[in-house]
Amino acid sequence: MTSSNNIRYLPVAFGVKRSKPHGKQVLNLLFSIVVFLLFIAFFILMGIAAEQMSAPLSELRVNPISLEYVNLLEYSLRTFFRMLIALGCSVIFALLYATLAAKNRYTEQILIPLLDILQSVPVLGYISFTATGFLALFPGEVIGAECTAIFAIFTSQVWNMAFSFYQSLKSLPVELREVASMFKMSRWQKFWQVEVAYGIPGLVYNMSISMAGGWFFVVASEAITVGNTKITLPGIGSYIAMALVQHDVMALVYAIIAMAIVILFYDQLLLRPLTVWSSRFHYDMVPGKEAPKSYILYLIQKNIFIKAILYPFSVLAWWMRELSKKISLKFVRQSNNENFWHKPPAPGTADFLPYIWYLLLFSAALYSGYRVFDFLNDSIGWQEVRKVLGLSLITMLRVIVLVLLASIIWVPLGIYIGINPNIAKIVQPMAQFLAAFPVNLLFPVAVIIISHYHLNPDVWLSILMIIGTQWYILFNVIAGSSSFPNDLREVSEGLHVKGLVWWQKVMLPAIMPYLVTGCITASGGAWNASIVAEIVNFGDQQIIAHGIGSYITQMTIAADFPKIVLGVGMMSLLIVVFNRIFWQPLYDYITKRFQL
Repeated sequence: MTSSNNIRYLPVAFGVKRSKPHGKQVLNLLFSIVVFLLFIAFFILMGIAAEQMSAPLSELRVNPISLEYVNLLEYSLRTFFRMLIALGCSVIFALLYATLAAKNRYTEQILIPLLDILQSVPVLGYISFTATGFLALFPGEVIGAECTAIFAIFTSQVWNMAFSFYQSLKSLPVELREVASMFKMSRWQKFWQVEVAYGIPGLVYNMSISMAGGWFFVVASEAITVGNTKITLPGIGSYIAMALVQHDVMALVYAIIAMAIVILFYDQLLLRPLTVWSSRFHYDMVPGKEAPKSYILYLIQKNIFIKAILYPFSVLAWWMRELSKKISLKFVRQSNNENFWHKPPAPGTADFLPYIWYLLLFSAALYSGYRVFDFLNDSIGWQEVRKVLGLSLITMLRVIVLVLLASIIWVPLGIYIGINPNIAKIVQPMAQFLAAFPVNLLFPVAVIIISHYHLNPDVWLSILMIIGTQWYILFNVIAGSSSFPNDLREVSEGLHVKGLVWWQKVMLPAIMPYLVTGCITASGGAWNASIVAEIVNFGDQQIIAHGIGSYITQMTIAADFPKIVLGVGMMSLLIVVFNRIFWQPLYDYITKRFQL
């Protein structure tokens, strides 16, 4: 078969089936026209949003945020576009970062601890230090503020995606490694055809969770306040911030409706089709589960106009794939499957490389420690350090108690939902929306109730910290119980294992690795949520709880950069230490003890 014949059937390789003549051709043609027009309208709106992002910065002062509900269409479009750019950057960064960490043990020793530190830095900490830099990089242009907002959303999405792909690369099943060896794949072929394919389902799943994290901090990313620098970008988040300042409850209701519509669009137009596409890469030793479906993906695949537009890209992708095969075969012949990622060291130097590497790490750590001590001693003072340490311990206590209470509530419910697929189909989309629900929308309720009943803010504001992050526990418990092997379930039913014994001996051990993963994610989210939950505003009223989150927020508003560094550094230090001395040993023990 010639190459031209191969090109003729390219749409089949990309999941696009050729339409067959049938009796409803007119209806199908109308459907194709409607979907095509929506497809074109989407890209036109994206172009308009991109043009508005490149406007002069003075445009934000000429056209400030308005609470007229008709403006929510434009604001929703701008927020949608920011989230899309941040998500695309997160995927690229996760693939590159995780690959560099997993493929070289020396870079792994730096990149993985660094990733642990980066994910512990609160979003407000990134905004405090990047706003000035981006505005200076693009003076007098809106794109500088847009980059600040996009980078803030990026930092709330990217870390768990990078960890997910890194874990996929490190936990590649032995069977897949043996298959790659049997077919004599080069490192390049093995990476794209085996390792990336194996990691795609987990990466797509974490994209959904990351989107929820981005929505949770959309207010902080679009309404930027650092000292005298105050920038309010058009978007749903800034609309919510303005409604809170002006005490406008109806505007908050409109914002909730707009946010729900945008999240629904994201789920149906992007996340759901990606989930269906990623299901073809799912590695399962026990097949038979019902494959997910997407009506939007089905309409796009059947649309003759969209197929015509995508056909040149299909041809280009086919040629790139063929070129990749030729390059891979060339590497196989020339290097005889030698390490593709790094060349072996020269003879006589291999024994000294580890010592040189660890000496460099030790020297860097020693110098960093000296600079930190000098900074604390000269710029901050040890009394302030003790104060911030105490506030951090208060927030840590809140996080531990809240994660424990959320686990008690959601573990039994998550197991019940997970073992009932029909219920899971209804509950999971609702939980994804609630996870994306910005906690700022609950500020009016919190202020009114706490002020009216004279409640203790240190106790009752704590609830806001877990509102958005508790769902990660539910997500993971549902995932664990729904993936419980059918053969083990049949064995337990055959042995008539029921009641408390079933919980203790069967289901709880099965979902324990997933539960610990959910608790780790929820605790990290609760730490990050403290910056918006420990200090709430509604109109002229402000309620503050003691904790490191409120401290960082107050110092950011005051633009006290040394104290911002102290607060962010102390929070990151405690998170990393707690992860290393508690969560990581617990996770290792659980996976060894209860892995199926």
